[in-house]
Amino acid sequence: MNYTKKLMVEPGAKVRLAKFDPAFHGKVDDERAATQQLEAAKQRIGDLQRKMYGDDQHSLLVVLQGLDAAGKDGVCWHVVSAMDPQGCRVQGFKAPTTEELAHDFLWRVHPHAPAKGEVAVFNRSHYEDVLIARVHKLVPKKVWERRYDLINDWERLLVEENGTTILKFCLVVSKEEQLRRFAQRLDDPHRQWKISDADYKERGFFDDYLEAFDVALERTSTPHAPWFTIPCDNKWFRNLAVAGIVLDALEGMKLKYPAPTVDLAQIRREYHAAARSEKER
Repeated sequence: MNYTKKLMVEPGAKVRLAKFDPAFHGKVDDERAATQQLEAAKQRIGDLQRKMYGDDQHSLLVVLQGLDAAGKDGVCWHVVSAMDPQGCRVQGFKAPTTEELAHDFLWRVHPHAPAKGEVAVFNRSHYEDVLIARVHKLVPKKVWERRYDLINDWERLLVEENGTTILKFCLVVSKEEQLRRFAQRLDDPHRQWKISDADYKERGFFDDYLEAFDVALERTSTPHAPWFTIPCDNKWFRNLAVAGIVLDALEGMKLKYPAPTVDLAQIRREYHAAARSEKER
């Protein structure tokens, strides 16, 4: 399946996540098959990302947004882990600090945009300022309403000025599956650290978040920075779909290692001379 084509939010399209199927898994029938495909994709992603790092001409920004327990951290563990840490950074965005609130809402985000040769992953992102800010009325409507255009302008800046490829993933989990995962966190000592005081409070705004995502995706899925809606009730499909889309983007860059910047013939002569000297010793 072409996950890029299947799951992309086409620019200008209407979005209704309330009618979206979070349990969709295409033609992949089970976790075993998905895991095999995922491992093959990760191998290729790692190879291409190292070429990006060496070539130092392209950059990639991956944005992860989603409902609580949809699996933003899981995508980092199971997909982003394919990349070499030398050229990949993950940045999370929590509630803004007092200093950050004293600036425009993109001030804290821009320093984390990827440089040429880098991959940057935003685990939550600048979209918090049109999601939680809207749902909880942290700022007036006239403030968050104009942010959609400002976000589009900022993302276009990254694309046009720095050759950045932007992939934005909206991770969608059903309300029933979300509750099941909350229960797992309670029962599993290895997951209890993820429990938040806000889990059940935010769950009460589930439908409001879906509506806020609808508008955000409609207003900011653009040709230069598309959104993808990822079904997340099956973690194994979630990981495979994200990996497939990232792989498509990397392959589309036609990456290659840069040419050597030294005289290889001279370096070979120096090597052989050093090898002879070592042998004579």
